[in-house]
Amino acid sequence: MTPSSNGTAALARASQDLYVAVRRDAPLVQCLTNFVSMNIAANVLLAMGASPAMVHASDEAPEFARLAGAVVINIGTLSAPWLDSMLLTAASAHEAGVAWVLDPVAHHATAFRRDAVRRLMALQPAIVRGNASEIIALAGGQSAGKGVDARDAVAQAEQSAREIAIAHRTVVAVTGETDYVTDGQRSVHITGGSALMPLVTATGCALSALVGAFAAVAKDDAYTAAVAALSCFAIAGERAGALAQGPGSFAWRFLDALAGLEAESLTRESPLR
Repeated sequence: MTPSSNGTAALARASQDLYVAVRRDAPLVQCLTNFVSMNIAANVLLAMGASPAMVHASDEAPEFARLAGAVVINIGTLSAPWLDSMLLTAASAHEAGVAWVLDPVAHHATAFRRDAVRRLMALQPAIVRGNASEIIALAGGQSAGKGVDARDAVAQAEQSAREIAIAHRTVVAVTGETDYVTDGQRSVHITGGSALMPLVTATGCALSALVGAFAAVAKDDAYTAAVAALSCFAIAGERAGALAQGPGSFAWRFLDALAGLEAESLTRESPLR
């Protein structure tokens, strides 16, 4: 079910409220993320006013999860020790009632990754954020993806996203040229962004981290949290892309655009469709 224009307007207002809460509360977001994305994910969180913590060692990560506002788990540079920590941390977060976000990077590429994501999904992430190929594969379909690259259109992944959301009682955010968010009942499309975003390393991973920041202040409304985070990315990406001359200048302009985003932008420039 796609929201009516009135429903979309209400969702934009709710997203704006969450934006204000992130700026006000500076939520602590624990990221167990890949080596490639650590820097940009931390910078994106800081630009939005959140507090990043790149705590991933099994000796402390599960304990730290109980202190965090949200936990984000990204399997981009997966290894056996990291997987052990991810499983323990996700279980700890779930037990403590701390929302956690899963980014199943290229989970369909190898047996090791497929098993890792199967075990992580059993620990009930509040939100799953992935590209179309990842989401299609996660639902058991055949995707055209190779490694971390998406070779499928977001529209092709919408049914898969709804199936995952219903089966796992989670929110699924499929990101691409036009994003799609669903909890299995409600759904919305998010437009905007820039064609330069895929040319900057780990922008998708950083988006998953930002989803965690909004989940931390959303009070169990994971659907609106995902929509709000993706909306901020879409608006900031569009602004940065309009001024950038290439991926290098886009990267710093994008951080500036996130930092300079006004709360009213979420309703005045709402990308929700």
